[in-house]
Amino acid sequence: MAVESERIIQKMVFDIVENNRDIIEVKGPSIDNFKKIVPTLIDKGIDNINFSMFSEDMRKGLLNALGDEYLKKGRINEAIKAYILAGNRKKLTTIGEDYESVGLFSSAIDAYRLADNKEKLMHIGDKCLEEGHIIDAIKAFKSISATEKLVRVGDECMQKEKWEYAIEVFSAIDNKQKLAELGDKCLAERQIALAAKAYELANDKARLSALGDTCLREGLVTAAWKAYTLAGNDMMQEFIKENFVNKQ
Repeated sequence: MAVESERIIQKMVFDIVENNRDIIEVKGPSIDNFKKIVPTLIDKGIDNINFSMFSEDMRKGLLNALGDEYLKKGRINEAIKAYILAGNRKKLTTIGEDYESVGLFSSAIDAYRLADNKEKLMHIGDKCLEEGHIIDAIKAFKSISATEKLVRVGDECMQKEKWEYAIEVFSAIDNKQKLAELGDKCLAERQIALAAKAYELANDKARLSALGDTCLREGLVTAAWKAYTLAGNDMMQEFIKENFVNKQ
């Protein structure tokens, strides 16, 4: 039954293309050329349509027609899929702009990424940073590998004591110096676990051992053990086993 349905739809498309070939070849594909079958194809779903029978121009015309129709119906994800297959970056950018206009920055960034619109991604990253949408700013700048912008975001996160965001940023750009500095700030604020994470990402074994020493002096044996383990400090691990493990 499904095979028969597929055959009927393909024949309908083929007949429409053949009957309008002169128009299509002169004016190029448009939604008007395919409007008779678009509702049927919409119901069938874009993943279940075989486009291989068409030339490249006709395939793109039909995909754009489907994308426009999905958009009218509010089926944004399916519209996006159609425009991706059609290679229609302009439409994808428009969708991103629509999302941005209503404050859906994460979705806007996704659309701009699919459109490979680096200018828009830089713009929305700056906008998100200015408006305090740190996660979205990070997402936008990461997508275009804007290292200098990410350093600025990370520094701002440190100033605002948003430690986990700062760790995410500096680890994404593999800035070990900033990670070590961040670890120091976390330690000063008694954020032991975050300090350990920052030092580990910085691959700073000396700081990890020093963190272990600090924890041990304060009686935080478990935290000290974890820090020494990350530092690869076998001697202090053995010391803890001999003097604390069996006495807890």
